[in-house]
Amino acid sequence: MTENAIITARGLRKSFGPTEALRGVDLDVRRGEVLAVMGPSGSGKSTLLHCLAGVVVPDEGTVRVAGRDVTALDEAARSRLRLAEFGFVFQFGQLLPELTAADNVALPLLLAGTPRGRARTAAHAALARLDLAGAERRYPTELSGGQAQRVAIARALVTRPKVLFADEPTGSLDSLAAEHVLTAMLDLVREDGTTVVLITHDPRTAAHADREVIVRDGRIGASSGMVA
Repeated sequence: MTENAIITARGLRKSFGPTEALRGVDLDVRRGEVLAVMGPSGSGKSTLLHCLAGVVVPDEGTVRVAGRDVTALDEAARSRLRLAEFGFVFQFGQLLPELTAADNVALPLLLAGTPRGRARTAAHAALARLDLAGAERRYPTELSGGQAQRVAIARALVTRPKVLFADEPTGSLDSLAAEHVLTAMLDLVREDGTTVVLITHDPRTAAHADREVIVRDGRIGASSGMVA
């Protein structure tokens, strides 16, 4: 295991019917690093993210997060772990259209039992950190694509997670908005010391990471960047 690893995956295998998505993946993610996972469509990179985050249970292998065996937990325990210690950002944000920006951001805190007043205060602060002060009462349909994605990032980071899992977080944006959103997200996670697993097919996005790994045909094929 790499020294100071917060995530350790060993021997991960996962099939969907006859298709082998992962074929024996070993991976360490260091505490506080931004790791870009690259690969062509269908390479297994999103399946790898889902296994690391406890969303999907591998057919074989183990995932440990801060020493805890995630693969040994039942679904209820994995759900609690995701809510308490992980944040998620997806390509299309997945904001709830019937909620305001502030209410979308406050949602994970409310689900964790935070009193409503404290949750709303934290949500407003998280939006302000992403230059969205004044947008708290807007609905997702009233936001630009870049603004909506920054709301999704605020929601992911409002709980101060140990690990942020980001699956093509700027994939639906034009290049200028993508650069602004990615820079804002990475500035915050580095300020907070949050570990990031970033799925991307874009070399320009991956260039912002501390390290890159390439997934091909369900295997880790290459690694570059900072070495501990």
